[in-house]
Amino acid sequence: MQNLLHRHVQVAESLRLGVESGWYSTKISGTFVTGPHPTEAECLRKIAELNPVVPKRKA
Repeated sequence: MQNLLHRHVQVAESLRLGVESGWYSTKISGTFVTGPHPTEAECLRKIAELNPVVPKRKA
């Protein structure tokens, strides 16, 4: 799975894109994956759920 980013879509941009204003998780390309989320924390929680951190194995 590729790393997801979080970004806030303001009202003016949401009208242009035809989406609701709020926090979205996006691919590096800018494609929306989840959202809108009401808060940045909720968006980050969803990203963590989709991209769990895999602990590095000791050699």
